[in-house]
Amino acid sequence: MANFIIETSARHVHVTREALDILFGEGFELEVKKELSQPGQFATNQKVEVVGPKSSLKCSILGPCRPETQVELSFTDARTVGIVAPIRESADIAGSAPCKIVGPCGEVEISEGVIAAKRHIHFTPADAEEFGVSDKQIVSVKINSERTTVYGDVVIRVSEKFAPAMHIDTDEANAACAFGEIYGTVIG
Repeated sequence: MANFIIETSARHVHVTREALDILFGEGFELEVKKELSQPGQFATNQKVEVVGPKSSLKCSILGPCRPETQVELSFTDARTVGIVAPIRESADIAGSAPCKIVGPCGEVEISEGVIAAKRHIHFTPADAEEFGVSDKQIVSVKINSERTTVYGDVVIRVSEKFAPAMHIDTDEANAACAFGEIYGTVIG
């Protein structure tokens, strides 16, 4: 069976243009630190403080700007700051948790937008065909590591704009010992 890369998605923030102006100053542009595996997506040099009822954490901003401000935390991160983050697909933030985001020039209070990202696989249509899966299908994935793990409830996301990769958060990566170049296989 064919394999695909497993990538760990650490805590991060996506911001709107308006939020970026408040946090870093009018007209500020995100600085590319590193291109990510998904085309057009990048880690930036900019960090913000995500503030919850108990404490706060520094988080990197991922670019480019998005239509909605969103914070993605692992459950460990969420508990640390005192936020109950629901498991959601990216951009599905309706009714999710609130927080305050603090930057060097200002702060933004979001009434919703904090989530624990649902584990998912990015595929192009050709990849999906090769693996025999379709968009929004839920599958199980065997992670081939020192601590072989099978994760269920993995959503397939298909778009011409994607590159093949499975994304899990830091809690999931630690549990599966998914460090370095690790691959997964769709099973069942």
